[in-house]
Amino acid sequence: MSQIGYAFLQSSLQLAVFEPVCPARTSPVTRVTPTPDALLIPAHVAPGTADPLDHILFALKHEGVNLQVLAQALKRVPAASMMEAIKASPSGSYIRIACFLWEHFNQQALEGLPTIAGPAVPLFDPKHYVTAPPVRNAKWRVGFNGIGSMGFCVTVRRTAAIQALLAADILANAEAFLTSLGDAAVDRAMSWAYLHETESSFAIEREKPVAGKAEAFVELLRQAHLAEVLDEDYLVALQNSAISNPLDQAVAYRLQQNWLRGPLRGAAGITYVPPSPELARVLMDELLSFANMTPGRVDPLVAASVISFAFVFIHPFMDGNGRLSRFLFHHTLCRSGRLGNGLLLPVSVAMKRNEAAYLKALQSFSVQARKHWDVLWIGDDDYALQFKSDETLYRYWDATPCVEFGLQMAQQALERDLKEETAFLARFDRIYKAVDERFDVRRNDLTMLVLACLQNGGKVSSNRRKKYQLTVQASVFDAIEEAWSELEQVS
Repeated sequence: MSQIGYAFLQSSLQLAVFEPVCPARTSPVTRVTPTPDALLIPAHVAPGTADPLDHILFALKHEGVNLQVLAQALKRVPAASMMEAIKASPSGSYIRIACFLWEHFNQQALEGLPTIAGPAVPLFDPKHYVTAPPVRNAKWRVGFNGIGSMGFCVTVRRTAAIQALLAADILANAEAFLTSLGDAAVDRAMSWAYLHETESSFAIEREKPVAGKAEAFVELLRQAHLAEVLDEDYLVALQNSAISNPLDQAVAYRLQQNWLRGPLRGAAGITYVPPSPELARVLMDELLSFANMTPGRVDPLVAASVISFAFVFIHPFMDGNGRLSRFLFHHTLCRSGRLGNGLLLPVSVAMKRNEAAYLKALQSFSVQARKHWDVLWIGDDDYALQFKSDETLYRYWDATPCVEFGLQMAQQALERDLKEETAFLARFDRIYKAVDERFDVRRNDLTMLVLACLQNGGKVSSNRRKKYQLTVQASVFDAIEEAWSELEQVS
């Protein structure tokens, strides 16, 4: 079996790109056969030559669009080869797409063309990718419908999991659920959500916020509903709000190279290197352009996941990037208009509970990107870093794992966190009221005992009974358990 398509281009042209997720290769099969780790191609379908353009056209037809590979490979294809191919098939969909991309990546126009015909074709097939409304290129009759722009574009494949989560319409369910609650219940649920979203966002970074930090981050989350246009000044102000140490507060995007490190010493401890400060600024301009024009163009949860993860991969500040990335998730949902003022899906609570999956989503990009940096440990916290690849690694990448994770966390935030907490509060209210109407108990004591009962499967433990025996009648403990049991029978 031999490599073809994108895998062949990577190998034969020595392209500095991520390894293909599912490489194509020839195999003794009778038809194109997808498998979990490869795309098996019968010999009669495979390109018959080693010409890069043949493999580009094959890949566009059978493997989809990999802009990271195409951006580098098309620079190796002479204009004469493109002209020969388009003259041979002026209405061909894949050669028109290839020519459209060739002109962009080479910053050069193909001249002396035949009359370009054929129906308009999208760059990304909407059956296989999550897409944006197309922007038509009249010359090639190609519609750019990527998530982002030609300068920064991520791909999101329509996996079975993503299709199911999109079909679930999580935001519509959240709106319907919250609308069904009374104002008082919504206020209590949101108080819980803001508090725990703050605690979880810090906990993900192994921090426990002191009172001032927690209050600042809650206020930061509330600013998401202002739906401000994102720019550098606004993000700097948000970073300053999220970071309490004045020495770590930014005045602009970073001007030096940064990196992330793990517990190992030396170069092996550097787990991720973001783009250079110069490229980071370019990418932030592209990302904010996408974020500011996103509402209504891309599913809000898809856009929120893309913006959140892209921000943390660009890492535009020396500190506070993780916290801000999670703020941007909320900001995107608020700008979409799909969450009413003050409402919040506590996605960080779900992320904290699924830290291994969160790390895996981050590593879907970071591990591959790290391979393209040479890191020399000079000593202490001093490193020499050299990027040995192409900036297209940071411009074009597969966001499918990140979006899948973001959708899953949004669903859990609704189903497991908001709904369960709301049900918990409702049960608390009914038990508290039932006991309070019968007994004269200190408010704080009754609150703590009802909470303890709910958290202990309907039992007030012997330790609790002993602790409160001087201020609470023994019959109160039994009444709390009886009220809990009655609720269980009803439900």
